[in-house]
Amino acid sequence: MRVMTGLECFLEAPPKWLDGLRIGLLCNPASVDSRFRHARDLISERFPGRLTALFSPQHGFDAEKQDNMIESDHGIDPTLGTPIFSLYGETRIPTADMLRHIDVLVVDLQDVGTRVYTFIYTMSYCLEAAAAHGKRVLILDRPNPIGGNSIEGNVLEPENASFVGRFPIPMRHGMTIGELARMFNEMGRIGCRIDVVPMRGWRRSMYFDDTGLPWVPPSPNMPSPATALVYPGQVIWEGTNVSEGRGTTLPFECFGAPFIDHRKLAIDPQVFPGAVLRPMAFEPVSNKWQGTLCRGYHIHVTDRTSYRPYATTLSILQRILHSFPEAFSWKSPPYEYETVRMPIDLILGSRNVRRDIESGRDIDSLTKQWREALEDYDRFRSSFLLYPREQEAR
Repeated sequence: MRVMTGLECFLEAPPKWLDGLRIGLLCNPASVDSRFRHARDLISERFPGRLTALFSPQHGFDAEKQDNMIESDHGIDPTLGTPIFSLYGETRIPTADMLRHIDVLVVDLQDVGTRVYTFIYTMSYCLEAAAAHGKRVLILDRPNPIGGNSIEGNVLEPENASFVGRFPIPMRHGMTIGELARMFNEMGRIGCRIDVVPMRGWRRSMYFDDTGLPWVPPSPNMPSPATALVYPGQVIWEGTNVSEGRGTTLPFECFGAPFIDHRKLAIDPQVFPGAVLRPMAFEPVSNKWQGTLCRGYHIHVTDRTSYRPYATTLSILQRILHSFPEAFSWKSPPYEYETVRMPIDLILGSRNVRRDIESGRDIDSLTKQWREALEDYDRFRSSFLLYPREQEAR
């Protein structure tokens, strides 16, 4: 039996309190049902004349903007004639003028399970704005494509908060977007009136290909669930001069740079649990090293339960940094609207992690250091879970 998304459950049985209210919808191309029908069309058909505004996250309403910090303009939806308000343009926070069009904001976004994915912070800003202007928020839940049991990484430190990390959560957070909304509301003392429409049939042990749902890329460089699986580690390359595979057919699944020498790096393809690193070469058609031959690796995940994406990429990063010290560099600002702090510190959520990598500290000892904070986070998130832990379900 396939999973039913929050969108489908909502359309099947809308809450009574929604009667007569004007609806805003925060969505993008991945906001579809199991038959690829878009939330905009389904909601406008179900509630004629009541879908009065649309909102879009990073990459635009049609997810046409390829790279980071490429803003989208406001527009008019050609199907409904309603305004489309960009929340990745002149503002990332809904304004009073935007919210005057609606009574309730419905959020239907596909998250990818990683702290730095900006959609969850667009949602958090919407919660804050809705609370400030007396609006209600309804979250239509969707699967965490990399599962709801595993968590990994250091918990973000407040001094490194940014648009790629607003709250103290680990890199692999193990939550659905509906669960995150409830947790952010508490963490940030936002006070928004939130309702979540849960999925039906989703279990925390599920990866996306277990759900029976179609995958529509939520952003241009997230083409498949396999990309989402490596993303909690591979996104780290955005803070370096190593290509994260943008401008190739394997964004985030591959990485490399012109200065990498496979023989000197001498990575055993089988050394990392649950993955094989296949040496490869590529020429990006855009982004870093455009048109330049890069040598690197393609990560093939062979056992997703034992694969640790964050620790794996940190280990590779440390090897590259120390093998090619004169060629490797950290990316300079700006990065996601931050013009002073180092992008890598924002991505890692900590200055200390970068310094530990630079000093050559063993990555296994580093991950053990994070264990207590991870356990605290795991306990804290328990009260916001909408779907039972697997051991609780037995």
